[in-house]
Amino acid sequence: MKTQRKYPVVLTIAGFDASGGAGIQADIKTISALGCYATSVLTALPLQNTKTVKSIFEIPAHIVTEQLHLLLEDIEPDAIKIGMVNSAENILGIAKILKLFPNIPVILDPIMISSSGTVLIQNDAKDTLQKELFPLISLLTPNLDEAAYLVGFPVISADDMLLAAQKISDMRAKAVLVKGGHLRSNIIPSLYLDANNNSHLIDQKRVDSPNTRGTGCTLSSAIASFLAQGLPLFEAIAAAHKYVFKAINSAKAISIGKGNGPMNHFFDPQEMTASTFNN
Repeated sequence: MKTQRKYPVVLTIAGFDASGGAGIQADIKTISALGCYATSVLTALPLQNTKTVKSIFEIPAHIVTEQLHLLLEDIEPDAIKIGMVNSAENILGIAKILKLFPNIPVILDPIMISSSGTVLIQNDAKDTLQKELFPLISLLTPNLDEAAYLVGFPVISADDMLLAAQKISDMRAKAVLVKGGHLRSNIIPSLYLDANNNSHLIDQKRVDSPNTRGTGCTLSSAIASFLAQGLPLFEAIAAAHKYVFKAINSAKAISIGKGNGPMNHFFDPQEMTASTFNN
């Protein structure tokens, strides 16, 4: 038996963002800033900037699954974050491969609705996502609009967040984190429903900043990164919220782009620390 050393590895499966503030770019920045090694598989190429999404070019499913297969046979991650998967074909391919790695925690950030209200997921993909991916993931992290899209009723209060989380849990999602960032309040609540149907409120002070692009991508990647480092799920969620708050706060006076600008992922970059294992 040979002793080896490795960094904690986080795989992001997500879409591209040319502005660099969201999507796979935000994921890689977050994972790196938190002291993990980032690997990535691209699922979509949205034509967008900080103001709008014009259209989405979907990476063909056979390309996504082949890249994912090649990557995982070479570098097995300690945690996986999934972002934009907007077609049934890509969802089916990803789910088939994830079934081969049942012990790796998976965080799914369901990129379904843009900040302007545009539906980003194809019509047949919603049901496929619920049927094929929900049972395989450790945590689902919808925002209010995405939660409402999943459950079919408006989610505009903390009570609605709990009802939505419970209904999403009935869709075979093991644990659900409904993010309340779109609520108009000085304190932002997130509602976490764990695998035992226990609910937990995580309150975070709102930062007065226009630079909130990619908060959902960043939060889910941060959760995956803390899981890769060995934290239990609830502790990883709490730590990720603190990281996002500091990343937004440290960039509140910066101007990049004409829309929602990016946060500062590297306000306090952590050095990658290797762990020892036997092979």
